[in-house]
Amino acid sequence: MQHPETSLALHHVRAADLRAQADAHRLAARARKPYDIRTRLGWTLVEVGLRLATPAVRRPALVS
Repeated sequence: MQHPETSLALHHVRAADLRAQADAHRLAARARKPYDIRTRLGWTLVEVGLRLATPAVRRPALVS
């Protein structure tokens, strides 16, 4: 059986580890922000490419 002090010490160590992991995750997420513009640009290029590849709807010529 563990003493309450031992359980409390383990809890504090685990909580500190989780806080450190959360801080590292936040830092990594902030470092990835510049790539958001790359993603938007990439999808815009895909959309433009799809519009260019899709045949235009032809309207009947007006007969005068």
